[in-house]
Order: sequence, then C-alpha cells, then structure tokens
Amino acid sequence: MSSAPRSETAQSADAPVAARRARFSAWPLWAALAGVAGFVGTVLTDLRPDAELAAAEQGQPYTVTYADMNHLDPLLGRIGYVAGIVAVIALLVFQAAWRRHVEVAFVRSTAARVVSGAVIATAGAAALGYGWRGALANYLGPESFNYEQQGVFVYYMLTDFGAYLPWLPMVAAAGALAWMAWVERSVSRVLGTLCALVTLALLGAVVATGVPGLPGALLPLWLTIVGVWLAVGRSRITQAIDVR
Repeated sequence: MSSAPRSETAQSADAPVAARRARFSAWPLWAALAGVAGFVGTVLTDLRPDAELAAAEQGQPYTVTYADMNHLDPLLGRIGYVAGIVAVIALLVFQAAWRRHVEVAFVRSTAARVVSGAVIATAGAAALGYGWRGALANYLGPESFNYEQQGVFVYYMLTDFGAYLPWLPMVAAAGALAWMAWVERSVSRVLGTLCALVTLALLGAVVATGVPGLPGALLPLWLTIVGVWLAVGRSRITQAIDVR
C-alpha cells in the first residue's frame, strides 16, 4: 500500500539543513563603533592649547611652549582616552568577526587577510596612541604633582600625532576592500569605489604634504561608513548562511 505524499512543509521541516540568506548582518557594526569611538578619541578630543587654536583660527603660526601645558583640559584628554579604549576593543572584536565570517568563507582571498592584518595593526598601535593621551590627562589632573611642565610637554609631543598615526594601516584595508569589490566581486562595487577613492586620495595627500596624521583624521569616519554599509547593504561577505 502506497502512502500519501508528504507535504512540502513537512519535507522542509525534516530537511537536515535549512538555509536562508541574511538581509542584515550585525557583526560589521563593530567596525562602525570603532570608527565613531576613534573619531571622538582622535579628532574631537584632540588636546591643543587655547592660544594655538585661536592662532589657527586667525591663520597665524603659533609655537607651543612648556607654559601652555597649564592650559590643557585634562577632562577632554580623559574622554579621548576612554573613547580610544572603546575603539581598540571594537577593532579587535571586528577583526575576530571578520576572520570568522569572511576569511573562513573566502579562503583564497589575500585581500581579506590584508583587511584583518590592517585592523590588528591599527588596534595595537592605537593602544599606545590613546594610552599616551590618557597618561597626559593623568599628569595634567590627579597626578599633576609628578612632573614639571617640561616632563608633561614630552607626553604632549607624543600625543601630537599619537592618536592619528595608528590609522595608517587602514589605508591598506581600504585598498583591499576595493580589490575585493572590483576583482573578487565579494563586496559591493559602490562601497569598493568609495574605498578606492579614499585610498588614492589619502596616499596622494600624505605623499604630497608629508603630514603623517592625515589618515587618522578621515579613516575613522570611513570605517563608520564601511561598518554600516556592510551591515545593511548587499555584499557576498555578509550574506551569511544560517544552518539549522
């Protein structure tokens, strides 16, 4: 005796693997968090004497001296340090998620590993850059008795580009994402075009001006855009398969 055919619903329920494409991926938002926190810790909380800022507004040169250390805001430095901590942690979590979701799926992609390495390099260097910001804030505030102005000035010089320099490796990450978009076709080509423009513009600007901190002024914002774009946009690297 033949049995009645099973319904499509029952067959689907008994299937060993049910897969669906995800329309939203949360893990790239760690990159967006790192970008926002990095912009706060690098640009918005950049410690500068008021006299220097006033001179810059008037287009006048200004030479920072030891005496200017008395006019720095320790609270602003502490906020920048905390934001930097958030950025470093978010970068490390994003790198771990990238390895899990992208490198495992695209094992032949060298560009995917460039992104991963760039994130690690930025996180490691940023731990120092933002750490110096925190140390300066500490020696301007609760431990101001430890050093004279000359000693504090050393930390000020370290923080001059300290929070900006770590973002240089992310230029390589931008270039790698552009490669993944236009050669490997695993990233949105619109996003890849943006990454290519950012890469070329920053490399050209750094070479032309000789200012090493330029990437740190712009790449946190770029990383924020990339994180949100990957989370809500369509790219092969974020079209994860749910296996149940």
